Amino acid sequence: MSALQANSVIMKKLLIFTVVMFGFGFALVPFYEKICEVTGINNLLQADTLTENTQVDTSRWVTIQLDANTRGLPWQFKPLQSSVRAHPGELVEVMYEIRNDSNREINGQAIPSYSPQLLAKHLKKLECFCFSKQVLKPNEVRQMPVQFMIEPGLPADFDTVTISYTFFELGSDSAADTGERVNKS
Repeated sequence: MSALQANSVIMKKLLIFTVVMFGFGFALVPFYEKICEVTGINNLLQADTLTENTQVDTSRWVTIQLDANTRGLPWQFKPLQSSVRAHPGELVEVMYEIRNDSNREINGQAIPSYSPQLLAKHLKKLECFCFSKQVLKPNEVRQMPVQFMIEPGLPADFDTVTISYTFFELGSDSAADTGERVNKS
């Protein structure tokens, strides 16, 4: 067998292997989703499943105080209501408003914090602007929902909790294209 024929055989095998692996990559997505569905992992976006599996504790109320802050951003950021009352296990939706007061597009990311800290274990968010970066155009105003539930497992001595979000500016990808970033090597 000549070197040309051997190379041709290897090329065909590699091409078949590449196509099979590409197909395998696509097949993993529904396989992964099914595993997550069966095990209950990553089902936060399925509100019906979450609320069906949770009993609402109507014997008590929790007051949820809402807070909003920015660090180093020319944005105005606030909850449209300062607090809300809910039963543990009840689905709650609140709205926040954000305004870019600058004349440039800005990327920001919200980081949540909770008081008391143990609230993080008992708070399940279904929808939140903090899940992804937010890009606001100059002078843009946007209202953003947060859907969450406080699990009934929250200790009964906590009748008031605080959910706080702080927006930080993210670096701009366009700065790298214009050479504004300095390469530190």
